Amino acid sequence: MSEEGQDRRRDIGARMALQVENVAHARSSGQSEFASDMRDNKVTLDEENILASCNRFPIRDGKEQSIEQFFANTAVPPWRDQITVRGVFLSAVLGSFFCIIVFKLSFTAGIIPSLNISAGLLGFFFIKGWTLLLAKLGIQSKPFTRQENTVIQTCVVASYGLAFSGGFGTYLLGMDRRSFETANTGNTYTADSDADIKNPRLGWIFSFMFAVSFLGLLAVVPIRKIMIIDYKLTYPSGTATAVLINSFHTPHGAEQAKKQIKCLGKYFAISLSWSFFKWFYSGGDNCGFDNFPSLGLKAFSNRFYFDFNLTYVGAGMICPHLINCSLLLGSIISWGLMWPLINNHSGSWYPSGLKTSDLRGLNGYKVFIAISLILGDGLYNFVKIMSIVISSNIKIRKKQLPICTEQNGNPEMLPDEQKRQILFMKDRIPFKISFALYVVLATISTVVIPKIFHQMRWYYVFLSYCIAPVLGFCNAYGMGLTDWNLASTYGKLGLFIFSAWAGRNGGVIVGLASCGVMMVIVSCAADLMQDFKTGYLTLSSPRSMFTSQVIGTAIGCVVAPLTFWLFWSAFPIGDPNGSYPAPYTVIYREMATIGVQGFSALPKHCLQLCYGFFAISIVVNFIRDWMTPDISQFIPIPMAMAIPFYLGPYFTIDMFLGTVIVFIWQKLNRKKSEIFIPAVASGLLCGDGVWTLPSAILALAKVQPPICMLFLSRKTAATLSLILKK
Repeated sequence: MSEEGQDRRRDIGARMALQVENVAHARSSGQSEFASDMRDNKVTLDEENILASCNRFPIRDGKEQSIEQFFANTAVPPWRDQITVRGVFLSAVLGSFFCIIVFKLSFTAGIIPSLNISAGLLGFFFIKGWTLLLAKLGIQSKPFTRQENTVIQTCVVASYGLAFSGGFGTYLLGMDRRSFETANTGNTYTADSDADIKNPRLGWIFSFMFAVSFLGLLAVVPIRKIMIIDYKLTYPSGTATAVLINSFHTPHGAEQAKKQIKCLGKYFAISLSWSFFKWFYSGGDNCGFDNFPSLGLKAFSNRFYFDFNLTYVGAGMICPHLINCSLLLGSIISWGLMWPLINNHSGSWYPSGLKTSDLRGLNGYKVFIAISLILGDGLYNFVKIMSIVISSNIKIRKKQLPICTEQNGNPEMLPDEQKRQILFMKDRIPFKISFALYVVLATISTVVIPKIFHQMRWYYVFLSYCIAPVLGFCNAYGMGLTDWNLASTYGKLGLFIFSAWAGRNGGVIVGLASCGVMMVIVSCAADLMQDFKTGYLTLSSPRSMFTSQVIGTAIGCVVAPLTFWLFWSAFPIGDPNGSYPAPYTVIYREMATIGVQGFSALPKHCLQLCYGFFAISIVVNFIRDWMTPDISQFIPIPMAMAIPFYLGPYFTIDMFLGTVIVFIWQKLNRKKSEIFIPAVASGLLCGDGVWTLPSAILALAKVQPPICMLFLSRKTAATLSLILKK
């Protein structure tokens, strides 16, 4: 998931995680005898007595029962029974569906909100509905458990996760000719060349996905006990998902889930119908509601308009207020102030009459200032997370775990927690097997990747696989503490290192491919550890979680390239003036070019502005961390501000409308809004996402919309009317 879309997860996840941690760790001791005895993966307590004690756990002082009391009479199925044929089939269907949504967002706004809750909710709805239907028909079926629900959610997230970390909207697409031409039109001083072009083909994309996607799962398997039991990392999003799934399988939660599904279906139908209606009026360039000058023609010329896209409205409802406001602020600063002012210096700061895509002109300021903000934000967070990791390890050596909650005088662990730890350690994945598989797969990948990208040398790949487990640990640890997945930041780090190392000898492709290797491994490692946390809290076996991740990754290796190919064949992906501009592709390619040649041939004062915005990005992040939460919640996020610098403000207005809807709803009825906002937003996203499939089929069949709704100024319309009368 993108870094920009995760603040909402942190807000919701932190609240839900607190509920679980208050129950699970209120009286537990991080340095208890039980945790110490399990350091060597050995359970020394009487398991039967502990599991039995969970059933006798009383209600104290009138408080609610513990989580596991709700499921005291429900046996935990063996790990093989947690993975079902119906679950795998549904995971493949939902994974394909979410891939379409992720691609649509990647190729437009570049912001991917968390869809974990939607995956868990839809998994519950479809399997529960299937079992109820079979029961009405008198057909007996296997009971639907929370463990199976968790496995489905994990499998779905693993499959659509590759649509993001696979680089289809970033490094992978940045290799193609269109990205090359967009980045280098009229630029004769670039280190980029025709030799650094790799157009998409299904064959090599399949090979690349299968070569790199499974290594991240093996990189962190040996440290799952350290992360989940010893360090007691929270993983707010994983905890939030576990709380949600646990609640679905209680009577009250099941009833609430039905209401959420009904709401989701309603807004799904509205979004799908609206997208279908809009299509009829888009029969030409700049036609239809997507080009509606809702704020006037002058604002429209600077890309300030509401384009009636319900996908962005739904994304704005999921993303936190701070992200949406940061996006809008970035739009105002760049397209409202900076670009008009810099454009006044055309002919002085840069040659006039250049194409809009020429990096020697205004586009150079747009691209490189956006890159500066992104790199400043990424570097700051990288240093911050590394500092947290180092400082936490020092505390651990001093027996001061930073995550554990201890209460003096009460060394006993809650029965819920004891039961979870026993089951979590029961189905271990042997270290020797995971290490051997990592070595074998890394060796195969080291041979395969240079065959796919002839500019790559085997030692580039080998070094990447030596570094990746360390970075995977850092990312997984940082995600457990902060809920930030910095996979793209680690990928950019590899991009600069390897593109500079390779130099002009294919350095652009080397940098982009190395970025892909690092990004996929590091992202998968963090996602797996987060899923282990979800499984830990729902009593799902680590083996079933790992197996579902493998199955989901295999599904993603097939579904993600096929879905991408559907978009690639039907639409001009990467066209800056098209419906799917894929904004990050040019940015990633330019990063690789910078790694090769440095900052030569930039427009006048562009480098100084880049230095300034790089420093501003770091300073703003520092201030956000230094200030108290009641103040920092109003300080913008530089990473989010950077996106509209290049892409434009139109989608930020849609997303800001989403945040206004959420704000008003929360003021009117906060409890109801927290229940139904994810359902409404998911319905809007899913409806428009589903329409992408029939619209792609119509485009492939060369069926054009019948009407062009075009907006002109009164003077232009009068002139055109006179011409038509003649």
